[in-house]
Amino acid sequence: MEIQHGYESGEDLTESRPYERIPRQHAADIATKILGGAGYSQAHVEVMARNMVEAQAQECHSHGLYRLVSCSTVAESGLVNLTATPEVTDRAPGVVAVDAKGGNSLLAFQAGVGQLVEKARASGIAALAVNDCFHYSALWWEVEQLSAQGLVALAMTPTHPYVAPFGGTQPLLGTNPLAFSWPRPDGEPYTFDFATSAVARGEVELRSRQGEALPEEWAIDDAGQPTTDSTKALAGALLPFGRHKGSAISTMVELMAGPLIGDLLSCQTAEPGSSARKGVQHGELVIAIDPGRFGVSLETAERLFEEISDQGARLPSERRRAAKREAAKAGLLVASHLLADLERRAA
Repeated sequence: MEIQHGYESGEDLTESRPYERIPRQHAADIATKILGGAGYSQAHVEVMARNMVEAQAQECHSHGLYRLVSCSTVAESGLVNLTATPEVTDRAPGVVAVDAKGGNSLLAFQAGVGQLVEKARASGIAALAVNDCFHYSALWWEVEQLSAQGLVALAMTPTHPYVAPFGGTQPLLGTNPLAFSWPRPDGEPYTFDFATSAVARGEVELRSRQGEALPEEWAIDDAGQPTTDSTKALAGALLPFGRHKGSAISTMVELMAGPLIGDLLSCQTAEPGSSARKGVQHGELVIAIDPGRFGVSLETAERLFEEISDQGARLPSERRRAAKREAAKAGLLVASHLLADLERRAA
């Protein structure tokens, strides 16, 4: 079965693998059992399972049920607080901060998003700073919750040192995803979500599991030489998309979602389980804007989207939404080898 995919972060870029469809409830049961068995508290299990199942429904394979593997691994490492209760602080008229207490970012976002919306509506623009969080999920999850309420949203987060800067030979930057969502009056929001690396780290991991090669210009090996070997890429570094341009945007994400909110750079963290002296936590920045406070007419923006579509160009997220509609009718598409692995873990 061949699957066609786009290049949005969280979307699988594979060419062909055996897949099968499963009911949404079966996917939710698998996620709940594995996360609960790994020791996550009920509050974390609920939001994490919901997130993974929704990502899987939209065929974001590298951020869907596959993340049960890495979330279980990091739980075993002892580096994540599996039962953390986030602490919300009203830091300024336009700023709300949430200390994730070393736990997963999704519960922390959920704890602070209400105040973020209130502040954005009151002031026109507001920011949510999530600190000390373990973040694994695609950022469209956060920004589309805000655009669903009529707000323009921007989110970004560093990750771990997986990416070499343009012209460099060693991992330094994170994959550093960036997401944006613009509400539309009569339909789904305009959303993009992409890693500032050439590809999401999870996609390289998936290819390595299958022994699949990478396209050129995605990665370098541990000697700093270009490679198409997915296993060597994991030992080396990914490359930024767009060469120097992607490297600059990635650096912006490092600064905005690191030092600006009093959190870590990617190079100050480590890969899950790699060191007892370093953690897997970092920060996340979410900015919400109320277009009404700026006197914006959302209808005016529609001309741009119409002009794009009239040229036959694809708007970001259209593939995700088509997959979601198909999943609602036929079930969630899951790689067969991954499903077998997860069912063994959930048994």
